[in-house]
Amino acid sequence: MTIKAVIFDLDGTIVNFNLDYKAVRADVIQFLTKQGFPSSIISVNESIFDILKKLEIYMRNHGEEEQITKVKEDALSLVNRHELEAAHSTSLMPGALEALKELKKMGLKTALFTVNSEKSTSYILRCFRLKRFFDAVVTREHVWAVKPNPAHLEAVLRALGIEPEEAVVVGDSVGDMKCAKELNVVAVGMTAGISSPEELNRAGATYLVSSFAELLTLIRKLAEWRSNN
Repeated sequence: MTIKAVIFDLDGTIVNFNLDYKAVRADVIQFLTKQGFPSSIISVNESIFDILKKLEIYMRNHGEEEQITKVKEDALSLVNRHELEAAHSTSLMPGALEALKELKKMGLKTALFTVNSEKSTSYILRCFRLKRFFDAVVTREHVWAVKPNPAHLEAVLRALGIEPEEAVVVGDSVGDMKCAKELNVVAVGMTAGISSPEELNRAGATYLVSSFAELLTLIRKLAEWRSNN
């Protein structure tokens, strides 16, 4: 199949997002502790979504099912505040804008899938006038499970109306690579982001690039190879 779309992660890939993840997690853990959730079973090294999974299991086991939604919403509102503050000080990754323009010239669809909130994502897209480049944007509010769960990427593929074999995923994290690998989507790891080349490879990266210039060269080669085979 031909390549029809390139699907990007947002922070660490398109933008340099200055979010202190450990500070966010510490705030959420402090809030949950005040609600009676034992801090001893969670860590600031876990993702927010792993922490919230443990919260849900704990509350169900203690007969507090009716309060789960409210507590999770309150916890995520803390995350939203941190994300929006970070969005105000973010910057575009070098070459990102030029690459998006070039991909459009090539006739390819582009999309975003991010664990960030819709509010902070929308702010960033407005700030850098990027919304016009994306045919689909799928934030955490739009899916029942975020990456590395493949449901997040499946939602993007549906929105674009394409098959997994027609897409390329570009991201800087292990989660990006894992969900792409699970759906047999070409996974391109950006080595300038959060994960090391070794981590990206172990998670299933098909290719590694260190810049958007390298990415464009790779996309052209893949498109040419697909058209000749």
